[in-house]
Amino acid sequence: MITLSILGIITGFVSGFFGIGGGTILVPLLLLIGFDMKNAIGISVFQMVFSSIYGTFLNYHKNRSILKEGLFIGIGGFLGGLLSGFVVSYFDEIYLKYIFIFVLVFSIYRLIVTSLQISTEEKTRKKTIYLIIIGFFIGIIAMSIGVGGSILLTPILASFLYYNLKDASSLGLFFVIFSSIAGFISLSLSGHMLYYEGFIVGIASLIGVYFGIKIKNIIHLQSYKKLILAMYIVILLLFLYKL
Repeated sequence: MITLSILGIITGFVSGFFGIGGGTILVPLLLLIGFDMKNAIGISVFQMVFSSIYGTFLNYHKNRSILKEGLFIGIGGFLGGLLSGFVVSYFDEIYLKYIFIFVLVFSIYRLIVTSLQISTEEKTRKKTIYLIIIGFFIGIIAMSIGVGGSILLTPILASFLYYNLKDASSLGLFFVIFSSIAGFISLSLSGHMLYYEGFIVGIASLIGVYFGIKIKNIIHLQSYKKLILAMYIVILLLFLYKL
């Protein structure tokens, strides 16, 4: 219980600061302490429900626009997340691990090529249908590998739809509410949910989320991008080492 609580606090901080569900760090850590991939996914998805709701509540007071555009992404993510139980049940564990690695590598690449300078024209290129479609496919992938989806969504919003990186991370965490609830339902129905362990990690994560968002709001944008890249690379190396 103590170990899971510590993991929850760490995951919550990362979730709040980087705007991610936390699964990208929690899944590899759970694998390191002995959980198998599918159980780690179940715990991770349960934790995301806690951290994403609380984190979005804190972000909303800083940027109220996240609810409007985030709703369209969230609807797509919810519909995609409902299919995650099917994917987890019928795909071998090794394929889920390869998908996880691909998501990380793609996200690192998109962040590297993303410019922090956004023109007025580029800011207007945000179409509702794009947000829903993007959310749908990310929801399928993310919930099937135990991550919230914002680790893939944030680079896409910043590099293709021209969102400010911090705004993209806030939208990413809002997206996790929808995808994680759908994933929780789907994984529960398919028998892949660990309720007790997920609850312990989820409650502990709330502490970390609070401090993560506080620090995110005061850090310089350029430094923020470098830290995100560093976090993605560390997680990728950690996962490859365990694999």
